[in-house]
Amino acid sequence: MNMLRNTTTVVLAGGKGTRLEPLTLDRAKPAVPFGGTYRIIDFVLSNAINSGLRRLLILTQYKALSLDRHINLGWRPFFCAELGEFLDVVPPQQRIDEQWYQGTADAVYQNIFVIEKDRPQYVLILAGDHIYKMNYLKMLEFHREMEADLTVGALHVDRDSAKQFGVIQIDNDQRIVGFQEKPAHPKPIPGDDEHCLASMGIYVFTARFLFEHLCRDATDSNSDHDFGKNIIPSIIDSHKVFAFPFRDENRKREAYWRDVGTLDAYFDANMDLVQIDPQLNLYDQEWPIRTLQPNLPPPKFVFGSDGDLERCGQALDSIVCPGTILSGGRVQRSVISSNVRINSYASVEDSIVFHGVNIGRHARIRRAIIDKNVNIPPEMEIGYDIELDRRRGFTISPNGIVVISGNDSPSMADSSLMADPPTTVWR
Repeated sequence: MNMLRNTTTVVLAGGKGTRLEPLTLDRAKPAVPFGGTYRIIDFVLSNAINSGLRRLLILTQYKALSLDRHINLGWRPFFCAELGEFLDVVPPQQRIDEQWYQGTADAVYQNIFVIEKDRPQYVLILAGDHIYKMNYLKMLEFHREMEADLTVGALHVDRDSAKQFGVIQIDNDQRIVGFQEKPAHPKPIPGDDEHCLASMGIYVFTARFLFEHLCRDATDSNSDHDFGKNIIPSIIDSHKVFAFPFRDENRKREAYWRDVGTLDAYFDANMDLVQIDPQLNLYDQEWPIRTLQPNLPPPKFVFGSDGDLERCGQALDSIVCPGTILSGGRVQRSVISSNVRINSYASVEDSIVFHGVNIGRHARIRRAIIDKNVNIPPEMEIGYDIELDRRRGFTISPNGIVVISGNDSPSMADSSLMADPPTTVWR
């Protein structure tokens, strides 16, 4: 327990998430909804809470209003200031030449004064935009046992995917002896030419060591001020740097870790949740995923008693969140967030529908992501003619997923499919 009290956790939540546009046009990537009722950042924060960590700093940067509101409403009640616990959202201080964060190491460096005042013995640094379950206490204990200066969370990935990660080479004692940041030709694991050992962007530093090397890196004008590009490669030969293998708390045969940084990766991870036995278990009471739970009524399915099977509110192989009404509409293999209304004879298949969406009568939606508060006009079809959807101005992912953001305007839609185009509201 002393180790937990002497650890400050820093969550890096300032990424732009440009590959997730248009979902990140008005929100930070960690604030993007996931699984109907969650935000992406809920997973790393739940891991921290479940691990017993109660001293957290969240470093934000771009488009942080939605994220900040979510943290204030959904997460602050879990922390007790009288017991020395805190969850503080820290916007950029621009203490260094009035600049935005130049890299992951610079983000922590610019907030050293916030971290130092709590006098931690260890600093746990996490990325706020990945989906996984992990007990960080086990990694902290490993770091202490090895008397390490730095411990890096490590994950097995295939060689092609490894090009997007920092690739680690270790000796028999799990000490890191080589590190490549996003290499064109990743070095495989010895004896396994198909896989590499990749950094998860999870770091445990001994605090004094961290502060010294951040200050040293800040004076280097040739540095990108990044942990993967600069800090780790500069210390592996001279200091005790170890890799900690990812230990999944998901209780499945295969370890689950996802970077939902592209539209297709995000779509696929959500669609996995509606499978009979999804890889990510959201119903595990021993490792719960917490989030903001608004006071909403249960979901409702109506018109089943009319005898009209085409006008029967129903959802099959789907997630349907509170406040949603299926008013004679049909949903299959989809994730439906809260306060959604799907009207009579409408059909939604293989799609993700965010909070507050209204889908009009006879509308047909297939393989789409619909952002918050969008109004789909009656009889409109989305996902059935990709070229038509492209001409409407909707974003089309490489795998053909249609994404409709809250910024899409009526002029981008095909007016011939609208019941009453002049009065249709798109938000």
